Amino acid sequence: MAKLPEKLEQKLEKRRLDNALRALPETPSLIDFSSNDYLGFTRKEEMVNDTSKLLNEEKLTSIGSTGSRLLTGNHILYKELEDFLAVYHVSDSALVFNSGYDANIGFFSSVPQRGDIVFYDELVHASIRDGIKMGNAKSYKFAHNDLNDLRRQIERSQNIDGNTEVYIVTEAVFSMDGDSPDLKALANLCAKNNYHLIVDEAHAVGIFGGGKGLISELGIEKDVFARVVTFGKAMGCHGAAILCGNELKTYLVNFARSLIYTTALSPHAIASVLVAYQYLEQYGKEEITGLRANILYFKEQIHHLELEESFIQSNSSIHCLLAPGNQKAKQLSKQLKEEGFDVKPILSPTVKMGEERLRFCLHSYNTKEEIKNLLQIIRTYI
Repeated sequence: MAKLPEKLEQKLEKRRLDNALRALPETPSLIDFSSNDYLGFTRKEEMVNDTSKLLNEEKLTSIGSTGSRLLTGNHILYKELEDFLAVYHVSDSALVFNSGYDANIGFFSSVPQRGDIVFYDELVHASIRDGIKMGNAKSYKFAHNDLNDLRRQIERSQNIDGNTEVYIVTEAVFSMDGDSPDLKALANLCAKNNYHLIVDEAHAVGIFGGGKGLISELGIEKDVFARVVTFGKAMGCHGAAILCGNELKTYLVNFARSLIYTTALSPHAIASVLVAYQYLEQYGKEEITGLRANILYFKEQIHHLELEESFIQSNSSIHCLLAPGNQKAKQLSKQLKEEGFDVKPILSPTVKMGEERLRFCLHSYNTKEEIKNLLQIIRTYI
């Protein structure tokens, strides 16, 4: 093979020197405090069987979709899923994408136009940032979950006029901190000023609002311009959808390049999402109750072991222990692995230098004994 260009070698070497070089991990047989499978849906054998049953009922035997949605890939299950999502999440329409990354890229690269302005929380996901960079609108970040700073950023902007559309972007649950913004206050700000609020609910769907998400729990569905819901976290599947108005859906079908120019999800992928939602409706209450109990117990143990100063405050499935420095975070993760626990380190540049951490993802299937033992071990190392 051809030699890697020197510029690329230098970038890799810098990552090595910073102890930040990424590599694809092996799949360990450890106690899971790392995956996004919050409700344990990927472990449900009955969901696998029901997916096959649905495909047989619909006489969908192809293992692939055969093309993009605008060509040959828009099989019948797409409409069934999108119709269901619109009703379930209380939205006019839904448009399914291949992933949350594709949904954010498609939206932010095509919707905000030249002359428009996007204000985004400084900790939004990389997919949102990448989509904004691909678009033509100006963008400004505001301090994390800081409504006053957002107001200051808006006031400082000198180019808002009658032709300028303003988009405010945040997440319902932030993937690296596990916390949430004041969504009602953001919705009120946007409604008062005719701004457009976009909320990524990737880590809220399946957990809050009886599974419908934090926006639904707060009852502000009609105050949000667009929501991104994903199926690869609590739903245990793959893919995502943008919940929005009918006209915005039509616009995205015509201009979102990550939808137009990619092969559609297979019938099996869409069927698995439909089955996951059916399972959530029928049996999800028990799983959500178990997860909420584990979150509460985890927080109680943090308090009991006097670890609160080391953890970022969170009421979600994601809890983070700050361990500044890539080496320290990696070493703590390694020590936990040796004790049988899978807890991943989050390193810079994924987070800011000095804010490296261990991220604990809680699940309905974690036991209280596992949680207690895990935190007791943590207590001995910090």
